Amino acid sequence: MSGGGGGAQQAVHSLAFRVMRLCRPTLHVDTAPLKFDPCDILFGEDLFDDPIAASHLPRLLSSQSNTSVSDPSDLSYRSRFLLHHPTDSLGFPGLLVLPQAFGAIYLGETFCSYISINNSSNFEVRDVIIKAEIQTERQRIVLLDTSKTPVESIRAGGRYDFIVEHDVKELGAHTLVCTALYSDGDSERKYLPQFFKFIVSNPLSVRTKVRNVKETTFLEACIENHTKSNLYMDQVEFEPAKHWIVTTLKTADHSLEHNLLMGETFKEPVLIRSGGGIYNYLYELKFSSPHSGQVKVEGSNILGKLQITWRTNLGEPGRLQTQHIVGNPITRKEIELDAVEIPPSIILDKPFLVSFQLINLTERVLGPFEVWLSESDLLNEKAVMVNGLQTMTLGEAQAFSSLKFQLNLIATKHGIQKISGITVFDTVEKKTYNSLLELEIYVDSQ
Repeated sequence: MSGGGGGAQQAVHSLAFRVMRLCRPTLHVDTAPLKFDPCDILFGEDLFDDPIAASHLPRLLSSQSNTSVSDPSDLSYRSRFLLHHPTDSLGFPGLLVLPQAFGAIYLGETFCSYISINNSSNFEVRDVIIKAEIQTERQRIVLLDTSKTPVESIRAGGRYDFIVEHDVKELGAHTLVCTALYSDGDSERKYLPQFFKFIVSNPLSVRTKVRNVKETTFLEACIENHTKSNLYMDQVEFEPAKHWIVTTLKTADHSLEHNLLMGETFKEPVLIRSGGGIYNYLYELKFSSPHSGQVKVEGSNILGKLQITWRTNLGEPGRLQTQHIVGNPITRKEIELDAVEIPPSIILDKPFLVSFQLINLTERVLGPFEVWLSESDLLNEKAVMVNGLQTMTLGEAQAFSSLKFQLNLIATKHGIQKISGITVFDTVEKKTYNSLLELEIYVDSQ
């Protein structure tokens, strides 16, 4: 492929750049008309319904195969539409085609190009300084520079070849800039610039959804293929941020025994079909330690990022890394209330004790506290109430420590009931903590 030159005044140059993109070849598709087997015309589908006709089929096929063999001396091409081999019907003669243009270039691929600088003049050029660069909207990257070791000479009709590579990390317009500074036959110093432009597109899109279920975070990643070829995903791994551990959740695999026999040396890639095919990945994230959530900055929840590698139909590799995936904002808890001990048997209208633990999740001292069971608007709906003193006073809770206490309760309804409405009040900061805990208990009638 040739490129355009620069400058308003077009000078006559002895040298010219030719560029060919180095990538996997494509399969050659035969554009000839559809080929057929004469037997399809001579014999119908109901041939085997007649035993007598079916008995003559081997003789007819052998005679037909003898007549369908192409004769090299036959210039009439009368057998050009005949199938000489069953694979001829696919339209693939077995040839590979080198790239005729830059083609589609995608983010995450390695742009590799074979560049040849040709001397089309009748005299030798000397002291050739060659430079190849990739220019984007943000930066200019030097791929080759022979300023320190110029090419001594390129003979008349000769050429100088080299290969450049660049990992594509930006979307949009790219320009391969090839320049040569040389001395022609008259020892005149000349400068040749040529430009080869191409567009980098996004091969796939990643959409994520984050769901929090208590202390567990679930991340769903949907990968969609935007290319014109199938993508075979070698690796889609989630790299968690600090304080997170991740588990990849998979559906039941019926070929598990087959995979165990194959071992870890080969992992079957996931196919995402061309033109909008999608595949979903699900990850389970948990804090690496119980206190990891306490060191999180309020409102910040960076989960990690995805590492994606793939190959196309003929093995062309690609690799992408997503930006940091952010989960739902974390509201840091200051205190937490846990039930430590519940009686195994609870009788209707009889008092029972429940042991609780109040945990201070901050780095400062909290309290003293007051604890009570808030009443509902309709007293008749309250199934579990405090028996005795309605408000309990607790002391201070040191940083990252806990206080244990007991509530004397009584159940007024039998069956499955809820202990709810436990309220904790910080008497120093004048702060009320509601809905810290809900418990289900079974109340026996006797």
